[in-house]
Amino acid sequence: MPITQDHELHKRRFGRNLGVGLTLLAFVALVFGLTIVKVSDNGPEPLKGFDHTFDTDLAKKSEGGKP
Repeated sequence: MPITQDHELHKRRFGRNLGVGLTLLAFVALVFGLTIVKVSDNGPEPLKGFDHTFDTDLAKKSEGGKP
């Protein structure tokens, strides 16, 4: 038996803290999973970043030409 008894308030606070902790853990896992999917190789062409420039390879593909 513990020296001091836990008050009912401590039990409720632990339940809320556990819920917040599990929610935070789920969010971190979701962000990690999305990051892994984003940086992984997605086929024969490498992933290209969007850098606000004209992509000549994409333009050639849409015209039916070879890059």
